[in-house]
Amino acid sequence: MSWFEGIAWIFGGMFLANAVPHLVAALMGRPFQTPFARPPGQGLSSSLVNGLWGVANLVIAWLLLCRVGDFDLEEPVEASAFGAGILLTVVFLSRRFGRFNGGNTPGAE
Repeated sequence: MSWFEGIAWIFGGMFLANAVPHLVAALMGRPFQTPFARPPGQGLSSSLVNGLWGVANLVIAWLLLCRVGDFDLEEPVEASAFGAGILLTVVFLSRRFGRFNGGNTPGAE
């Protein structure tokens, strides 16, 4: 695995993790934050916009994971890069959007 492939696979995990809440919101018919809302990342976008944004994230994740290098989820180093991308996104977005959606944030008690 080259450093370039590792970075691509980290970002692949990040885009895949980001696709999940947008697709779930779309499938439930609920609005959710997107970069296209007013204000960006804080306001709510329609379920259709979320669905399109979720699919765009899936396509980008697929491109990064399946078209850059030879990604093998059974290889520990490659799986770790992918997992690190997911973990980074989960930690960042849970803290970012927790305040808008009733999630717990440190110091909010």
